[in-house]
Amino acid sequence: MERATVMETEKFDISIEGGTLLTMSAKMEIMENATIGIQGDLIALVGSNCRIQAHKTINAKGHLVLPGLINTHTHLPMVCFRGLADDLPLMDWLNHHIFPMEARFVTKEMVYDGAILAMAEMILSGTTTFCDGYFFENQIAEAAKFCGMRAVVSQGFADFATPDNPRFEKMMSAGIRFVERWQSFAPMITPAFFCHSPYTCSPKTLKNVKAAAREAGILYLTHLLENKDETDTIEKRYGRKPVHHLLDLGVLDDQTIAVHCNWLDPEDITVFADLGVSVSHNPVSSMKLAAGIAPVPQMLKQAVRVGLGTDGSASNNALDMFREMDAAAKLHKVISLDPTVMNAPSVLKMATLGGARVLGMENLIGSIETGKLADIIILDMNQPHLTPLYNPYSQLVYAARGADVKTSIINGKIVMENRRLLTINMEKAIDNVNQIASHILSEHPSTILKHPNGQGVT
Repeated sequence: MERATVMETEKFDISIEGGTLLTMSAKMEIMENATIGIQGDLIALVGSNCRIQAHKTINAKGHLVLPGLINTHTHLPMVCFRGLADDLPLMDWLNHHIFPMEARFVTKEMVYDGAILAMAEMILSGTTTFCDGYFFENQIAEAAKFCGMRAVVSQGFADFATPDNPRFEKMMSAGIRFVERWQSFAPMITPAFFCHSPYTCSPKTLKNVKAAAREAGILYLTHLLENKDETDTIEKRYGRKPVHHLLDLGVLDDQTIAVHCNWLDPEDITVFADLGVSVSHNPVSSMKLAAGIAPVPQMLKQAVRVGLGTDGSASNNALDMFREMDAAAKLHKVISLDPTVMNAPSVLKMATLGGARVLGMENLIGSIETGKLADIIILDMNQPHLTPLYNPYSQLVYAARGADVKTSIINGKIVMENRRLLTINMEKAIDNVNQIASHILSEHPSTILKHPNGQGVT
């Protein structure tokens, strides 16, 4: 860390001064009266009790400063389905509601408009990087480029016609074109491949997509062991448990991200640890769908890389990573009957540097250190629910909300200042998605929320 009294020789683009800094680096430093100097897209100085010259100075006194949060699993356009099919079992929700709605209503325009609104929600709640997997991922990438968000965009694969690829046999060529188009935009926009799951993708598809991902040098993602039914389905179909099924296919390695993993057993965890497989933990979505609880403490004990994700808004209903951190910490305490499990610093690390490690970006983002990319959020702590401040980690995980984020910086650019979005017209984004919702309701009025007795809400 740089420590100085006055730095007069260099003028930075942006300085952040006077706040309490949580670096989230390996040493987990907390710095009072911190100063951060940003030059271009990089953090050029980190110090305390110093003054620097800058074209723009942000006064962070009374605020917490920390790395931007990293959402390791999303389906952004599903904001358009928020609240349409709640309180249902996973497979019923997926097969009888979500898949049919996607087949009917997902278009390029819907994906783009939904992604813009989702990014507004994420920036407003402190997320600076996300990993998405959906259809028409070109539109997700374009939306991220427009909004100035850092994104891993994952082209989806499945063994059935999808809205963006009605002909299954053309999925691979479309995926390769997608990677070629966006690979040069990394690390702002990084392409990846996403096989939906071992029960929607054949062994051939899983292997071929992984081979293509290896050749391109990109990440490979898949939903895995989200609920107990998946274990039974794979065992009946292939005679192997899901993790060993994927192990046999040769698709597990340090470039693989397994999403959910609620039903991993100790042997599975050892496989992940040995091969370097990463995990995206989505506690709120899994709780809402009653899908299960991932054995995250056991994974962390074996040094498996674990990040936090929200999943899509159709299963979570929100994209607020502060909400996700609170749930993750408390869920594992209650299931283990151990209040020391998943302490606040560990959970915050999962949402920052841990997420960066999952995405293979730990040398670039996830902590505030000299030479890293300037992805930074500033929280206003001068609020009743955040007063007094004894332990900043605890306050962030157990008391803070996404709405407490005041300013967000991504890649050295201010994208939100004093709660005002600078890259997104929020009113237009809301209106566009409301128009999509009106179209859905006009064609399918049965999607209106019903009480358990079958009566519609009025």
